[in-house]
Amino acid sequence: MAVPGDPPDGTPEGIGGGDEEFRSDEYRSDEYRSVVFDEDFVRAARLQEFSAQERMGEHARAVRSRSIWSGSGPARPRTSTPGRGARQGMLLVLLIAVAFAAAVYMGLSNPTVPPYSSRTEPLASTVVPLAPATVVPGGRPVDLFAKSPAADYRVGAAGITLPAVRRTHHFAEAQVVTALSIAKDYLVQSSLDPDVLAGAATRPVRVLLDPDQLAQFDRSMTSPSGDGRHAATGWLVRFDPGTAALADTRVRVSGTLAFEEISADVLEVTTDHTFVYAVRPATGSPAAEDGASLFTVRRELRLRFDQEDLTTRRAELLSAYVMAGPQDCSTEPADGFRPVLAGGGPATVGPAASDPYASGTPRRTAGLCGVLAPPTPAGSAPVSPAP
Repeated sequence: MAVPGDPPDGTPEGIGGGDEEFRSDEYRSDEYRSVVFDEDFVRAARLQEFSAQERMGEHARAVRSRSIWSGSGPARPRTSTPGRGARQGMLLVLLIAVAFAAAVYMGLSNPTVPPYSSRTEPLASTVVPLAPATVVPGGRPVDLFAKSPAADYRVGAAGITLPAVRRTHHFAEAQVVTALSIAKDYLVQSSLDPDVLAGAATRPVRVLLDPDQLAQFDRSMTSPSGDGRHAATGWLVRFDPGTAALADTRVRVSGTLAFEEISADVLEVTTDHTFVYAVRPATGSPAAEDGASLFTVRRELRLRFDQEDLTTRRAELLSAYVMAGPQDCSTEPADGFRPVLAGGGPATVGPAASDPYASGTPRRTAGLCGVLAPPTPAGSAPVSPAP
């Protein structure tokens, strides 16, 4: 009788039947019968199911967290694009863009004053000789000073006093003091130094000037000219050594200094001083003091300082307006002053009277010569310039 699974026509010849298959299965069972798991072994065995993370071990994650740039939606599979490095790069680009936009906005909405040019301007000078209106009186220097408006003037550098100092918007109080002290040094060296007055030295003045003005200064000393740029007497006070010499080194001085901030980088100092000298003929004996006379120089200077000037203690002399007399208006005072000495009288007459002793802004004459107003003795009312 056929059993389920047998071929319908019976077992082909040469192929064992079901009994042989049973015997084969029984043989295989006998083969593994020696492998037996006893009850203690089964109980001691522990079944441990690892989590998905533990099964992954040190492998990279299959998915990545959603980036702040990816918007909403489910997390996408990890690709080859960088993660944290890309985000940091995008943040850096964004910060640079924001900073650039802010800088452009601030520049357009808050325009600033253009910076001051560091180029030094050349000196512009005007030197006006003042002709005497009367015969020039002579005598001993001490007597001449006592009878002149300079009787109460201080002697030398003591007559150049600094004003009350305060800080400006961009310059500290110490910087203002430095600018004023440099201006005072310039006045002392260019108006009171005996060697400079005698025409024997120029270096004490030169070392106080900005290097950009040195070429102009040197030309003014070697080839002076009354062209408004190269007059030696625009830079300093000196007498023609063939005409006059000092009869007394104690020069009388009076005047004022003022300061003003021109820009964030520039401080300007204006000086206005009257210097009174006792002079004598250059060929006379220094002991002959009774032949002295007075010579007056009114100097109004404008000096400019930037931060570098204050550090190196130098000045930029921008303008000089000088009145000096008594002088003959027919002479050229560009190279040195030629005083009309004691006993001399006017040779030419200028267009208007000017008083170098008068306080306030000096009257600027229309031409290149003026008339020295008669001096007013000390204690009397000063003579005002003629209208």
